[in-house]
Amino acid sequence: MAVNGLPVLLRTAGRCVILVGDGEAADAKRRLLERSGLRVVADADADDARIAVVAVEDDVAARAAIDALRARGILVNAVDRPADCDFTLPAIVDRAPVLVAISTGGVSAGLAAAIRQRLEALLPAGLGRLAEGLGAARGQLRTRFPAGGDRRRAIGAAIAAGGPLDPMVPHDDDAVAGWLADAAPVASRVETIRLRSTDPDDLTLREARWLGQADRIHHAADVPPAILDRARADAVRVPGPVPADPLPGLTIGIL
Repeated sequence: MAVNGLPVLLRTAGRCVILVGDGEAADAKRRLLERSGLRVVADADADDARIAVVAVEDDVAARAAIDALRARGILVNAVDRPADCDFTLPAIVDRAPVLVAISTGGVSAGLAAAIRQRLEALLPAGLGRLAEGLGAARGQLRTRFPAGGDRRRAIGAAIAAGGPLDPMVPHDDDAVAGWLADAAPVASRVETIRLRSTDPDDLTLREARWLGQADRIHHAADVPPAILDRARADAVRVPGPVPADPLPGLTIGIL
């Protein structure tokens, strides 16, 4: 199934957004927009706005506002009108600087909110500090692992489930420094997936995790694209068997 959009994160501080409408729906959108640092204006003719939110119940008035904004090249979010949305506003789990956005493409805001509530309970409150620690250690990471591939693999191993920096468990503020003191390059590792069907939902949790972590995938010619799509977008796909001397990192063979 094709995705219904491309998730992006806009730098919003100080930027202008037009909010058309009033009432509870408009007030809720205003709070969300202002919290993200946007400058909210009611003037639909604002020259420096590139996005707009239309929270108008009346169909005729909403249609007029949407059409007028689009005619000026402004991207529109229309509350409760998913077919008229150029972009949607997801439910957000905020662990700044980590943001998790949940979107249903405007189909069900209630479902997105329910998923957000579940994730709020799962993600540690200190997740943002872990992210900041990794950011602050960027220079040290480059010194320890000059090659980009080695650096990415080392970080990937550290933040994997059960790793020393597993993001799903709480950590002390000096966790990154403690890990970096002993961090070593990730050695070569090979795992094999023997498909039981062409349905990616039949992959085990472990197999799905391998695909999400793999540096490269060697696969038989008849492996369906739906299976390969479960791997990271930047994982190298290689038709054929795993070589006798695989490169460093995680290599997956799919049979």
